[in-house]
Amino acid sequence: MNIFLFIIIAIGIVLLIVGGVVEAVRFLLWVGIVLALIALIVWLLRAIAGSRKS
Repeated sequence: MNIFLFIIIAIGIVLLIVGGVVEAVRFLLWVGIVLALIALIVWLLRAIAGSRKS
């Protein structure tokens, strides 16, 4: 019975860690997409402003 309980606890801990990692990766993916969009907008604004000055 103790071995069965230990296996269940180990599986629960592994699933908790994997679930946390997946959520963190999903969050960081959205953060990366938002930062990429902001960088693209800033680059376009600088390109447009730069072409007007020359």
